[in-house]
Amino acid sequence: MLKAENAYRTITEVAELLQVPATVLRFWETQFHQIKPMKRMGRRYYQAQDVVLLARIRDYLYKEGYTIKGVQKRLKNTDKSSEVSVFEKEKNNAATDTLIREISDIKTSLEDYI
Repeated sequence: MLKAENAYRTITEVAELLQVPATVLRFWETQFHQIKPMKRMGRRYYQAQDVVLLARIRDYLYKEGYTIKGVQKRLKNTDKSSEVSVFEKEKNNAATDTLIREISDIKTSLEDYI
């Protein structure tokens, strides 16, 4: 049975979805204060907006070549500014669209096994 899009995801599910090791997600949590998964009994649970943020961090680091400090600065500037440029909104929409396509592909793959 597949989860609803707004359901909480475990660190294993998010790691598979983003194609990064769970250890990387734990490390990012120490480096980016914006990542705040819910923790229950030692397990992390991520909301949809957490997954989108993590995908954005992954893209900044792996696709755009930012350093950890560079991403921290970029996210800090985004936090401070109440307005996001049209360019940034388009980039965020593109990242979200990519993530939705990835989720859809995984869902289709899983449905083949059911």
